Amino acid sequence: MPAQSAGLLRFFEEETRGIKVKPELAVILAVALIVACILAQMFF
Repeated sequence: MPAQSAGLLRFFEEETRGIKVKPELAVILAVALIVACILAQMFF
C-alpha cells in the first residue's frame, strides 16, 4: 500500500511543547498589531 500525503498526517499528529494558539486568534492579533502601529504613527 503506497504512503499517503508523504507523512504529513503523522507530522501534524505529533504533540509539541509550547503555547497552543488557534489560527483565528493569531490572525486577529496580527491585524490588531498592524492597526495599532498605523494609528501610533498617525497620532504620535
